[in-house]
Amino acid sequence: LKFIFGPSAVPALDLVDQHSVTRLRSPSGRILYQVLGSSGKLYTCYSSCHFCTCPAFGFSVLQKSESLLCKHILAVYLSQALGACQELPVSEEQLTNILLAEEEDEG
Repeated sequence: LKFIFGPSAVPALDLVDQHSVTRLRSPSGRILYQVLGSSGKLYTCYSSCHFCTCPAFGFSVLQKSESLLCKHILAVYLSQALGACQELPVSEEQLTNILLAEEEDEG
């Protein structure tokens, strides 16, 4: 994994080991992931479009193109593969509020 994903591999495995990945599912079937980062901040990840709200994703992946993904997205993919995601059912309103809060944080 380290050969393919570089320095993100070990921290991502640590996040999976710590059960830091939660899959939120609404009644309509919409899914998003939240990852509790090593700093204690909660990041929202979208595996369907390969996006994370963390600063490393914005800088290393989008701006610099130094990495394919951040440790949070890799942790989501690994936890999916290992069946290690925590599951959290949420209402449509809760999911909308999470998405709106992320938009406000970025704006």
